[in-house]
Amino acid sequence: MTPSVGVLTAHEAVQRRAADRGLAALLVLQGTLVAATAVVGPLALDLLHYRTSASGLDQIRGSDLTALVLVTPLCFWVGRLAWRGHPAAPVLALAPAVFTVYIWTQLLLGSEFGRLPGNAEWFSPLLLGVIGIGVGVAVRATRALRSQPPLRWSRRLERATGVLLLAVVGFVVVGIHLSPLVDALREHPVGDGVLTTPNAFWVVKVMDLGLIAPASLLMAIGLLRGRYWARAPAAAVLGGYALLGWSVAAMGWSMLLGGTADSSPGLAVGATALAAGISGYAAVLYRPRFGRAPSTAALARARRVVGRRP
Repeated sequence: MTPSVGVLTAHEAVQRRAADRGLAALLVLQGTLVAATAVVGPLALDLLHYRTSASGLDQIRGSDLTALVLVTPLCFWVGRLAWRGHPAAPVLALAPAVFTVYIWTQLLLGSEFGRLPGNAEWFSPLLLGVIGIGVGVAVRATRALRSQPPLRWSRRLERATGVLLLAVVGFVVVGIHLSPLVDALREHPVGDGVLTTPNAFWVVKVMDLGLIAPASLLMAIGLLRGRYWARAPAAAVLGGYALLGWSVAAMGWSMLLGGTADSSPGLAVGATALAAGISGYAAVLYRPRFGRAPSTAALARARRVVGRRP
């Protein structure tokens, strides 16, 4: 009989007490480095000067705001869950890991070195630290997930998540990147991004079209075919998309308030609504890991059951 959502299996009940101090420490360090980068950047102290355009700075302020308001507290909270041995910690930890590796790689490689003023290279150890710790969190969380049973999703939820991922892939490829990419491949492009900040333009294109979209497509196909292995990475990617959605929303509002020429009220409002929708859906995907806390007697029984397994 398949256990219902919200009820812990015996194996999960034992794991709830198995604290992962290593994952907890990595998450706390990740949150600290993310906050430090945001504080020294253009949002607060303005000591870190990225080599980018005025529009790019407005966008970075939005991502820094997201880092301070959402990503750092999330890292600390999930770190606390990991310290307590909560089974939700590994899958939740993947969301900020995906987000930080994605954003900070762009911040590090997207600067216009030799073209625009700035000092981003002096802060490269800090930016590399965020990326490295993010990779470490992802590796540690993935190892922890291997010792857990698969997320308990209904077949309907699997199909819905697969369709949602396909829609996200279509939006990223067609709605965001197709037109600018076609323009950039012309003999005389006219797009502001490829002309003013070509490094950032191509870094984003490579990451989205070469990594994120293919990975999301693979997970969508896996879910539509009912593959268990696709559940946890799909939840992680959608959690990362939720954080990225809030980052894009903050970028849109920052550009609007800053009076940037290519700002758009529709983008700011639409990105906010999209981020809220994806966040709500991601919460549904993570819910199965938040069952009732087992009593002491139930925990002892669960340990005996797990101990008798071959």
